[in-house]
Amino acid sequence: MRKAIFIFSILICTLGASGLFKDYKTDILKINGNQATIKNSKDIVIGSSGIVIHKFDNKTSSIIARVDVVNKSGDKATLRFHTYRSLKQSALPIPGIAPKVGDEVILNYLYDRSLIVAPNYKIYNEITKHFKNITWVHPDITGTYLAEHTRPNPDRKVFQAMCKQNVASLIFFALNNEAEFVDCNNFKIVKKLKGGRVRRAQLPFYTRIRGIDTSWFDFGSHKMDSYSNYYKRLIHK
Repeated sequence: MRKAIFIFSILICTLGASGLFKDYKTDILKINGNQATIKNSKDIVIGSSGIVIHKFDNKTSSIIARVDVVNKSGDKATLRFHTYRSLKQSALPIPGIAPKVGDEVILNYLYDRSLIVAPNYKIYNEITKHFKNITWVHPDITGTYLAEHTRPNPDRKVFQAMCKQNVASLIFFALNNEAEFVDCNNFKIVKKLKGGRVRRAQLPFYTRIRGIDTSWFDFGSHKMDSYSNYYKRLIHK
């Protein structure tokens, strides 16, 4: 049997056997400034993100904040609050409600949808077949976005805009000898994997969209110097 070019083995962040990333729902136990305490779980990973839901009554509820997991200790985990902007619309104001004790937290929110950055079709095809429980945003969709915005060198803000547009919270980066699931909201690594060598890479990543060019009017628009090195610097800066 042919050995796959990009075989994965989990290095860190085991998230449960029932799925790659499980939603974890719990209530806020304590609030201290811009941080909250919740009950700890094996399904919680430091760096992962989620949302806070406030119930106004038995029929009405709303997302009022985004959270990042910043610490785990014993039977408690610590979250940091952020403004939730993914559903921001000009016609609707951002809810001006602060999270309270008892509000519901959902971690690993939208972790079943992911952008994918792969160097070529062969690796792209292997990844998407391997992780069947992930809904992958096709790279032609993100490639089209880059072409329209003349960004052959997508940075964090560009990736976050593409995640928001496609209702996804993860980005999968297939790099040389390694791969990483990165939270799109904060760019923290939530799962790290071993991978094979990348012998051939399409820039900025595998997509059938052509014409992703630079713009003379945009000082941030320029060609990437390399595939793996560029994305490693982007993730770890």
